[in-house]
Amino acid sequence: MMPPFLLAKTDNTSVNRASRTDDIKALWGINIMKKAKKSGGPKAFGVRLEECQPAVNNKFVPLIVEMCCGVVEETGLDYTGIYRVPGNNAMVSHLQEHLNKGMDINTAEERWQDLNVISSLLKSFFRKLPEPLFTDDKYIDFIDANRIEDAEERLKTTKKLLHDLPDYYYHTLKYLVGHLKKVADHCDQNKVPGPPDH
Repeated sequence: MMPPFLLAKTDNTSVNRASRTDDIKALWGINIMKKAKKSGGPKAFGVRLEECQPAVNNKFVPLIVEMCCGVVEETGLDYTGIYRVPGNNAMVSHLQEHLNKGMDINTAEERWQDLNVISSLLKSFFRKLPEPLFTDDKYIDFIDANRIEDAEERLKTTKKLLHDLPDYYYHTLKYLVGHLKKVADHCDQNKVPGPPDH
């Protein structure tokens, strides 16, 4: 279940899809970056969210985020240390270069099946953002909101700040939180810290 403060902002950008399996095939098919290749392509790393190639299901979420989260959810929710154990640095760098050049990637190849590479790729994407998810201009406001002693007021202020984020940042954050919730729901298997009552 998504935290309520991330559910309230409406998202009319989703596209209905036939099935989850079709989504994964579409996301991880041989020509996932074909559009980028033809156009000279948007880079995938080190650019602002609004400059990234959009996801299949939400124009405000980068394709790379949807792809990595999709693979983890499809094959790695029970994988121990999914976001704790780093992937091979050379392989992560190689994949980043391929994505930034808009080159086709065949994720059916064995070298793209390492879940630690995929999870490291996702972490690298967020590390390399020139503008963080909690945007620079709102960073201090988020810090101040977290310092509010009254829990109800703290939640109300944080909720407002989240809704004031630009669409690309709000929807990407919402997507990421939803993904991490799914990972945490499998904490008994993957050893990721789960909810407080776990």
